[in-house]
Amino acid sequence: MLLRAAAAAAHRLRFIPPVRCISSLKVPWRRDAALDASIDRDRRFHQASRLVREVLLSPGRRLLLRYLSKRRQRIRLPVHVATFLRRYPTLLSVSPPPDPVASPSPQLASFLEFASRLQATHSPLLASRLAKLLMMSSTRALPVAKIAAAKRVFGLPDDFLVSLVPRHPDLFRLVGVPGPDASGDAFLELTSWDDRLAKSAIELRADREADVVGIRPRPNFTVKLPKGFYLKKEMREWVRDWLELPYVSPYADTFGLHPASPEAEKRLIGVLHEVLSLSVERRMAVPIIGKFCDEFRLSNAFSNAFTRHPGIFYVSLKGGIKTVILREAYDENGELVDRDPMIELKERFVAIMDEGHKKYLEELRRRNEMLQKERANAIHRGAKVDTNIEEGDMEGSEEDEVYDYAQVESEGREPL
Repeated sequence: MLLRAAAAAAHRLRFIPPVRCISSLKVPWRRDAALDASIDRDRRFHQASRLVREVLLSPGRRLLLRYLSKRRQRIRLPVHVATFLRRYPTLLSVSPPPDPVASPSPQLASFLEFASRLQATHSPLLASRLAKLLMMSSTRALPVAKIAAAKRVFGLPDDFLVSLVPRHPDLFRLVGVPGPDASGDAFLELTSWDDRLAKSAIELRADREADVVGIRPRPNFTVKLPKGFYLKKEMREWVRDWLELPYVSPYADTFGLHPASPEAEKRLIGVLHEVLSLSVERRMAVPIIGKFCDEFRLSNAFSNAFTRHPGIFYVSLKGGIKTVILREAYDENGELVDRDPMIELKERFVAIMDEGHKKYLEELRRRNEMLQKERANAIHRGAKVDTNIEEGDMEGSEEDEVYDYAQVESEGREPL
């Protein structure tokens, strides 16, 4: 009898179709110029925000310019600090020599007040966002240091442990001592589970469609392949079958899933999609996501999932770091269409930068006009004229050159 049972079991095993290993699925990476440009456009914003942050984190929000200049490499500024501040004079005020001190300009001080008001207005949104991150964690807790490393990505205030967490004792409990710079071993725990928050962006989208048409569609990912991008037949069939699988919520308990199963892949993509949906710009640096591998039960090779699903994600290599972008949040021109309320902070900051840069260009135009007049007068007198506009602009790297405003304007470009 045992022999017959063994033979029958072996017969059944011969008819079990082989399971395709997900790690063997390969999709070539292809550059998306529009999404790359969206990151490249923020280059000056990130440089300016890093520079301003050095001053804001200093005692009294004041820092000697010579000390600030020594941190140029750390904040990855391509030009001298003094040159950058001349080009964006509305960011920081600099006192006169002999020991110039950088401090917030009146425009920046007004911006900081606006930021505090906006964060207070959207405190419930930010609290729910933080709670969702805790709910996706397998332990319903996250190290404070990891949250602090990603706080700006999710729009959280710098002092979220003071301004946000104590306001919501029904959601959060701080365990341990975080330290002055959130570098301690403290954890932020979820005090109570809220089913209303345990809905992903994909599930909420299905609910909204149900309100419109009266029938709730099955929650699923939006696949948005760029123009001219084609998958091989084998990969198209796999994606088609994979999309037909039931949606796995990132908030569901999936401890029993086999790591190599298509269902586990569905859960992985669900977590990554939800994390990006909670970010302000619907994009994140891959290393920041990697900080949460243990808590979100992500494998060390989780970043390969981005290239396996090019219709859902795009990985940009701009800026020397991998940044993953949620495709559905951007249009074909690389403009963000899924706008988060906290994006207004960035827009206000950029507006301050543009205001100062416009003043700089106007001053540059005026001085160039004066220089042209002096050159014309010198021709008649047969004399030579010093052509240097600013001695400081002639120092340092190639990007510290003095721009001919007439040439800049005729070419339709703008100095850094």
